[in-house]
Amino acid sequence: MPHPDFGFDRGDVVLITGAASGIGRQLVLRAVELGLRVSAWDLTEAGLLDVAAQARDAGGEVMTYVADVSDHAATAVGFERTLAELGPIRYLANNAGPSSAAPLEFEDAIRICIGSVRAMTEAWAATGLPEGAAMVATSSVAGNRIGTESDWYSASKAALMGYVRHLAAHRAASFRSNAVAPGMTDTPRLAGFAGSEIGQRALARNPLGRMATADDIAWAELFLLSPLASYINGVLLPVDGGWTVTQ
Repeated sequence: MPHPDFGFDRGDVVLITGAASGIGRQLVLRAVELGLRVSAWDLTEAGLLDVAAQARDAGGEVMTYVADVSDHAATAVGFERTLAELGPIRYLANNAGPSSAAPLEFEDAIRICIGSVRAMTEAWAATGLPEGAAMVATSSVAGNRIGTESDWYSASKAALMGYVRHLAAHRAASFRSNAVAPGMTDTPRLAGFAGSEIGQRALARNPLGRMATADDIAWAELFLLSPLASYINGVLLPVDGGWTVTQ
């Protein structure tokens, strides 16, 4: 299957957080297919090295950086390294975030989930952005379309979209801002879910009858970053197979 042409300039730089597995991993692999150079960040070094090796085998250029995006000192170093090794960062994919099953206290979760995205975005914007810059965030149908058992997860994903709308309204002179809201997605975090009783019940209500793949989400996010989406700003794009319209 030929690669799509989203209009990216070959060699442009995208910074992807949460890049070692799941959606982030596919973002890295698909970004290099589209001719982008990637700064891939994650907490997990082994996963980063693995995806970087795969991307390089395909002819891509990837820089890896191991960091907790809620650690402002660490992210400052990461931006310095990225700028030095790759140059100006035109695109930012704020994908990192804890699993809804993580045992987090509400206040800590909000700080980690929202504070880290805001800090990453502000640090990125302060680097001096090229024309046509864009940011995309990985939100969720949780909090935006449905409520989940995890209070902090629903609250943080809804708040993330509120922040995206703020950026779209007030920072559009510098960059566009959008978010993707995945539904049930077949990543390591949901391993075995489709075969479980609750998973079967959920999939029975999904018009497409399956979970999303990580590629389904990655392509949507790359489209929103791309020049083809140059007039799309401030949207929440559900990628859920139509699941939430049936709830």
